[in-house]
Amino acid sequence: MLAAMPPTPDVTAPGAAVPDRGRADACPGALRLHTADDGGLARVRLPGGLLTARQAIALAEASQALGDGELETTSRGNVQLRGLAPDCGAELGERLRAVGLLPSDTHERVRNIVASPLAGLDTLGNADVQAWVRELDARLCASDWAAGLSGKFLFALDDGRGDVAALDADVTLIAAPGGPALLRLGRAEHGHPVEAGQEVTAVLDAARAFLDALRGSGRKAWHLREVPDLLPAGTVSLPTACVPSASVSVGALPGGLSVGMRFGRASAAQWRALVAASAGELRLTPWRGAVLPGAPADRLPALAAAGFRTEPGSAWERATACTGLPGCAKSLADVRADAARALDTGAGAGSGAVSGAGAGAGTGGLPVHWSGCERRCGHPAGRWVDVLATGHGYRVTVNGPTTTAGAPVDVRNEEMAEAVAEARRTTK
Repeated sequence: MLAAMPPTPDVTAPGAAVPDRGRADACPGALRLHTADDGGLARVRLPGGLLTARQAIALAEASQALGDGELETTSRGNVQLRGLAPDCGAELGERLRAVGLLPSDTHERVRNIVASPLAGLDTLGNADVQAWVRELDARLCASDWAAGLSGKFLFALDDGRGDVAALDADVTLIAAPGGPALLRLGRAEHGHPVEAGQEVTAVLDAARAFLDALRGSGRKAWHLREVPDLLPAGTVSLPTACVPSASVSVGALPGGLSVGMRFGRASAAQWRALVAASAGELRLTPWRGAVLPGAPADRLPALAAAGFRTEPGSAWERATACTGLPGCAKSLADVRADAARALDTGAGAGSGAVSGAGAGAGTGGLPVHWSGCERRCGHPAGRWVDVLATGHGYRVTVNGPTTTAGAPVDVRNEEMAEAVAEARRTTK
């Protein structure tokens, strides 16, 4: 599907620095731990964010036995364990294999699949993307060539509502009403129609063609968006829903419950409370929350008491942060502590500029992300408010680090809540 073209410099976006792709990516996995200041970090891939109750409990037990006793969800609906001892890899692998969370040692880092979390729970979707998730995962792990993908390469399976289609995936499959699904490559504005029954085959063919095109051209890249000239042009306009959209709202849903986690972190005790409230299945979302299909609304109070977000409209909606100090040596600040103070200030203000920091998904305010250094780990896709530590405060930029709707604003910690509120309120 991807035609090899003459070599040209790799780019990620206009004006962006050329990425160094001449080395293997250092993305952590469940078997290859990343060394951080707070110990080893393991990232467990969860295709579609899907977990059984047994698997969720196994992760909680592993975090307590081997790590710091907390679990961290990522912007791809995966789970990270932190504070791991350097010699725990073998035991962690055994624990994961025992519950089906490590089906392939050779492919575990490439199982990056996000899917619409509410698929099948309401009437808004056009396809059972959970079936696509299971098929794609099984065939991905069974394909020798797929082990050559970067640990950052992302597949998105959207049921037509436009949620995960907005996440900047490398290969996106979008279900269409009453017609063929559409395949989008990178950030293309047009898609390729896919014959019914061939959806997962088309996704895999696109990923393999990407690797073939790189080999044929001598190029080095981790993402399709880095080599746009190798992508064949699509022929069908994408649905208008495929633009950055709000995250899944928290609270009672037509087919279950949805809760949020502060910065995606939850203790093992909170994790067990989540499992206890579920009906046996959990779906972690790319917005650092969890959907509990089939769970009754009367379990919301227990989840709120356990520390989960269950009410929409708070300052914490669509607010994220990198690890920061003390877990990351590159960080210039304890960004999570600083961000929490700003968000709690916004939540308690009730009105005015500061309360605007809690505009959240329901009012159209942009997502906001706090970063401890220029790498901006874990920032959202699309447009967002960038809050960057400078070593003597923070710099607030509207629309992310490369495109601004106004000049960056340098603020002290005590001014941050108001500056973030202004950025979220004035950008639609």
